[in-house]
Amino acid sequence: MAGSEAAALVAEKGGIAVVFEQGERPYGKIEDGLPRWHEKLRIKEYERIDENLSHESVYFVPKTEVGGDVSFEELRSLGFNAIILANGAWRDRRLPVEGVEAYVGKGLLYQNALVHWFNHEHEPGYDGPRYEIPEGAIVVGGGLASVDVVKILSLVTHARALEKAGHAPNLIAMEQKGIAAWCEREGIPLPEVELPTLYYRRSMEEMPLASPPDDATERQLEKVRGARVKIMERVMDRYRVKFVGSRVPVAPFVEEERLAGLVFRKTEGEGRAMKEVPGSEEEVRAPLVISSIGSIPLPIVGLPMKGELYDFADWETGEVSGMEGVFGLGNVLTGKGNIKASRQNAAEVTAAVFDAYLDDEPFERLHEAAREAAEPVVAKAMEGTPLERDQRTPIRELVQGRWKAIGYSDYPTWAEAHRAP
Repeated sequence: MAGSEAAALVAEKGGIAVVFEQGERPYGKIEDGLPRWHEKLRIKEYERIDENLSHESVYFVPKTEVGGDVSFEELRSLGFNAIILANGAWRDRRLPVEGVEAYVGKGLLYQNALVHWFNHEHEPGYDGPRYEIPEGAIVVGGGLASVDVVKILSLVTHARALEKAGHAPNLIAMEQKGIAAWCEREGIPLPEVELPTLYYRRSMEEMPLASPPDDATERQLEKVRGARVKIMERVMDRYRVKFVGSRVPVAPFVEEERLAGLVFRKTEGEGRAMKEVPGSEEEVRAPLVISSIGSIPLPIVGLPMKGELYDFADWETGEVSGMEGVFGLGNVLTGKGNIKASRQNAAEVTAAVFDAYLDDEPFERLHEAAREAAEPVVAKAMEGTPLERDQRTPIRELVQGRWKAIGYSDYPTWAEAHRAP
């Protein structure tokens, strides 16, 4: 969303935008990170991105990974007036439990891999990893994405139980209606399934499912806390999941060289005053642990990092430290830089996750917000002197070379041939 809006804005202001896309399609986490039951949102988003990238002054270069097919330093050397990083957050934040990384694929799975599998495993020709989702799995998280993850676990295990009983489950309809309500409507007995559980380090009232305004009164804060509880209780009821709050994982629980669960410690207090309670450890057995504690940008050689994030000199404008003309936009501004946007769009994001059907208004507001965020970055990026034709030659040669290598002709033809499922 962020990248396509920035590209369209550059074109509308009379510039030329070259869009490097790592995959065949430019739909990002709408396709690979948002669960496939969000049908209306996905279709609308595909259409909007197609519209943005079809502008005659937008040059789309698919199957070209920056840092792989073309280096970041090469891009900087070609003479672009500016480089805008809108490459999203595709790397799972590591679960902060010592020794647990040894069990990835052996009882531990991360959110991005799970959602990608869920969105594509049913498609003809899918050749990615396949996962067996057991009953009674646990999710470590607490944000909107972790709610989607625990829903996936419940929907998949209920659908499998229904199939074993000789029924034909409709997973999308089950998500839209609610699992128990769908079974009742179809006259099908609700299967007995061990439910998945979401573990969160804070209380349900503190889950980041709805956000107050910056200058919220105590009454408004209380209303938001109540809304968070109501949202989560609705999820538990509709999708048959469990929730345990005020728990933080502190150690792996291993049996026969597989992760068999986690040791959790209780927490107490709110906000910055939250602390772990010594001596409150408890073992929680589970056949599968899903970590869903956030996504961060992938490192790119030549791009400065500060910890697990890119090194931004200004979190409002996205300017990268020590790199004139390089900016970040969208989910690459992971961390404190996205708090303001998250607060502004909390209602829309919540609607996108929890409503079975979306009207046009929330979708349009999300794009308006993306366009608003891109405005100052694009304005800054276009301050330089436009390149003369001969100055654009290295850029043109790179673009045309990549097009020839991958068999690209024009965006409409490519989009039709590589249409999202």
